[in-house]
Amino acid sequence: MTKAEIYINVAAQISAVIEGETSITARYATAGCLLSEAFEAFFWTGFYVVDPLKPTELVVGPYQGTLGCLRIPFGKGVCGACAARETTIIVEDVHVFPGHIACDSRTKSEIVVPVFDKKGNLAAVLDVDSTQLACFDDIDKAGLEAICKSLLV
Repeated sequence: MTKAEIYINVAAQISAVIEGETSITARYATAGCLLSEAFEAFFWTGFYVVDPLKPTELVVGPYQGTLGCLRIPFGKGVCGACAARETTIIVEDVHVFPGHIACDSRTKSEIVVPVFDKKGNLAAVLDVDSTQLACFDDIDKAGLEAICKSLLV
């Protein structure tokens, strides 16, 4: 299967499992798990959720992988930059990204996708790391953005 076909397949799996599920935690956990299982190159796959008590800070949510950072301020690192800009960011080499936060030093490339609620407000970011340089491209961007749109409740 091509990468695009894998995204179509995993998106269908996620939709089938979360159909009718109202818990956003369960929806995020399902997406993170199925994405992690579908792509061998995904080293860390998960969500950082906007903290309702500190709305300019992300707090770790459901994920698959090694220990993640617990909190990330908007504007700091790739996840914080994504949250501040509210746009997908692809980083081919995290070691040259200004202010990169090294939660795990084995990470070499990263894609972070914003997740919005039904009102259009930023709810979370989906963070995917790889131990390979330049692992992510526009196919990943399109596939992950589509999946993030399907997570709304």
